[in-house]
Amino acid sequence: MTNLFLSALSVYATYAKANFVRKIRQPMATQEQFLRELLQVQQDTELGRYFGLKAIRTIDQFREQVPIWTYAEYEPYTERVAQGEPNVLNPDPVVYINLTSGTTGKQKKVPVTRRFQKTLGRANAASFGFLQEAVKRHSVGRSQPLALGKLLSTNSVRVQGQTIAGIDYGPVTVGSHRMNRSVCEFAFAQPFTAMEISDSPSRHYVCLLFALCNPHTCGIVANFPMQVLRICQSLEKFAEDLIQDIETGGFTDWLAIDPTLRASLERLRQPLPQRAQQLRQILKSEGRLTPKRAWSKLSLIGTARGGTSDFYFERFPEYFEDTPIFGGVYGTAEGTFGVCHDLNLDGCILAVDTGFYEFIPRDQWETAQPQTLLPTELKVGERYRMLVTSYSGFYRYDIGDVVEVVGFYEQTPVIVFRHRRGGLLSATTEKTTEFHVAQVMQVLQQEFGIALEDFCVTLSADEFPAHYWVNIELAAGYTLERPKQFLERFDFWLGEFNNPYATVRSDQVPPPRLRILSPGSFGIVRQRQLLRSGSSDSQLKIPHVTEDRLFLDGLQTVAEINL
Repeated sequence: MTNLFLSALSVYATYAKANFVRKIRQPMATQEQFLRELLQVQQDTELGRYFGLKAIRTIDQFREQVPIWTYAEYEPYTERVAQGEPNVLNPDPVVYINLTSGTTGKQKKVPVTRRFQKTLGRANAASFGFLQEAVKRHSVGRSQPLALGKLLSTNSVRVQGQTIAGIDYGPVTVGSHRMNRSVCEFAFAQPFTAMEISDSPSRHYVCLLFALCNPHTCGIVANFPMQVLRICQSLEKFAEDLIQDIETGGFTDWLAIDPTLRASLERLRQPLPQRAQQLRQILKSEGRLTPKRAWSKLSLIGTARGGTSDFYFERFPEYFEDTPIFGGVYGTAEGTFGVCHDLNLDGCILAVDTGFYEFIPRDQWETAQPQTLLPTELKVGERYRMLVTSYSGFYRYDIGDVVEVVGFYEQTPVIVFRHRRGGLLSATTEKTTEFHVAQVMQVLQQEFGIALEDFCVTLSADEFPAHYWVNIELAAGYTLERPKQFLERFDFWLGEFNNPYATVRSDQVPPPRLRILSPGSFGIVRQRQLLRSGSSDSQLKIPHVTEDRLFLDGLQTVAEINL
């Protein structure tokens, strides 16, 4: 059944990819058709009537007549949707509400209809089509060809809650997985019910356990690279328990699982002494259990690329060697915006058939109603803020993402997410982004031969202009021998990657300071974030720059270094 499913999925993905390529050869014709069909569907909703969508005939008329809105303007409408009021933003029934992570601000609610979900599915299918071709292409010359097969995921699929109208809400991946449960049952190495475990450590453990029972597991997928590393750490930490459970067919005692759910999972377990012996031998000879050793056919890591991902990718080789990384799609709770077309690439082809897109050039970022550019008007090397119009019911919506154009595929731009609009740090006017500091930390890890568990740059609380606090947590087993030189090089490299910082540092901004945090500090930060937002741990992102000057308040410090 699995092989039959994969064959059918392969045929569909091949068709979807070919169809997508035809569309990106004529991006503006595709965009115009998408917008025309969307306006026809949405014109009689309350907001559609307010904007006069019925009278709009051209792209230019749409841009003139409909204002650019942020979530603040949409929030009163989404609250009414959550209360069950029909035809406010969408003519179709709302079946789910996507919640944003709330990492960089208040959680946003995005209505999901079957029609909206179907448009996003086109991008996912096209991405899989590109992946199939990439796997074949990258297998040439490898001692062991890459393969597509069962995937390990530790994502939660538990609904976070229900609105007063009974509409389920939660992270985007939860809604997507639940609406595509049959696909997940075939694709994942662990049962769908294992992903319903609410306790995060227990869910990671049980998903790992089922995947380890299958020596032919081919890939690991997670929303963000940090979560991939967490899977690796869980595999190392619980290796002995996992092997014991594989041998006996049971579950270790410490797991916190609902009794009914535990009983259903126990029925799927059986003793596998040979597999346990194989893994025990690897653990004995290697001294640790890593994914690359546990699964000899591991061929793929699927996780987000762009932004600060490269910082975490620095640690991937110790667990995965040269296993390729695939970005899948570039998307958020508000939609899917890009389709990845190859392995080990950050760039995504603009998903011209899942939304209508406009781009705000840098010189218009501070304008209330800026002049926008269309996809074919973009320039390679430039950065833009992106607006999206989609079947979510949002029009010309400023999602806050800043993207860079890195090329064109056929006639359509290839974009890379760089940072959130609010993800900036300024003591005066330098506008340091997450992308800037992630580049710096990549270089410093190599220069000083260390690995960082995580980091976050903040500003001092009671000074003007403030100095930068460089807060780092070293990965287990690493020591920073020359902390002052590390700080000096941070100062230098930040000026190299962000020239305005170098300019203001010379006469306006005081020297940065380094704070080495105690082991486990960012684990505490993650728990704080989860408690504050109520979000799923699989959706959580730790900000690497924040203007919240008390963000790391109360954490223990190993050392503080000043220049």
